[in-house]
Amino acid sequence: MNDFCIGIIDSGGPSLQGGRRFVLTDGGVATAAPLPDRLRHGSAVEAVMRRALTGVTVRHAQVFGERPVTSAAQVAAAVRWLALEERVPLICLSLGLPTDRPVLREACADAVAAGAVLVAAAPAQGAACYPAAYAGVIAATGDARCAFDEISALPHALGAWCSSPEHGDGGGMGGASIGCARLAAHAARMITKGVPDVRAALEAAAVYHGREHRGVTP
Repeated sequence: MNDFCIGIIDSGGPSLQGGRRFVLTDGGVATAAPLPDRLRHGSAVEAVMRRALTGVTVRHAQVFGERPVTSAAQVAAAVRWLALEERVPLICLSLGLPTDRPVLREACADAVAAGAVLVAAAPAQGAACYPAAYAGVIAATGDARCAFDEISALPHALGAWCSSPEHGDGGGMGGASIGCARLAAHAARMITKGVPDVRAALEAAAVYHGREHRGVTP
């Protein structure tokens, strides 16, 4: 996995090197040097991916500050930077926005058209969120059935290990955002193997199919 670069759009990471911060201003979105990861969410996402992948380069696009609040414009600018300027082949978005915005929809479409694989968090239940619901974006969530190397195929998303009590490591974070990070790492391995259709390959690798039912042994 040496020389493979992964983009993470989140709250930043343990290293500021090579990252960029996206700040909402009156005139749009400005870029700045990244700040330390106050939320530790982006750092947790990176830790999951590095547990699965060795030797990768990680580039952080920081769209969260001290609170887990961002905008479609910030996320869109981060997507464009990573996919179109930095040519990062895989982007992990362990986040979701409740409203479809053209600026984000168009940025994701352009990134996919440029060859980037986008993996975005989707809730296990409830309404759709963005960018996971966009065509061409791989929707990912956590599935408590999945051990670290397992994948599930759900009606609305692909599921993966999410540090649940059943299979967790006590790190304190879990759910769809950690499942997204783990699924993105699965996708990274397939990209490095030259798999032409990453989504189809992930679906084919699923060991569980259909929704998770708590208390029911598969």
